[in-house]
Amino acid sequence: MAKRKVIGRPQVHITKGLIVGSRMKCADNSGARIVQIIAVKNYRGRLNRIPKASVADMVIVSVKQGTPQRRKQIFPAVVVRQKLAFRRRSGDWIEFEENAVVLTNEVGDPIGSEIRGPVAKEAAERWPRIAHQASIIV
Repeated sequence: MAKRKVIGRPQVHITKGLIVGSRMKCADNSGARIVQIIAVKNYRGRLNRIPKASVADMVIVSVKQGTPQRRKQIFPAVVVRQKLAFRRRSGDWIEFEENAVVLTNEVGDPIGSEIRGPVAKEAAERWPRIAHQASIIV
């Protein structure tokens, strides 16, 4: 019988609270204000099922409101806050006042130079560059 090797902590299941088509705030100073999810990176789901995302997932967004240079552009982004409550391993339930993302490049480096508002601990652990710029990690 083969033994399974677990490297690091196993991934926690976070309740997915955002679907394709969701509009949300942009939490950085990249020039975008309102963005809309158009795809979820690395989503494997059933045929015709709407892809869902949660905190710390990378999504592809389209900028709906913002500076003229950013409008109608498509960027990868990382979800840093979600309104739907999710449970941590410690038993705490976490929910934020709004849904928010941070615009990034394909590797996960933020485009803006500062992040406004709190960032979920799960996103900070998975994306260290975002954690470095975050002012508050909850």
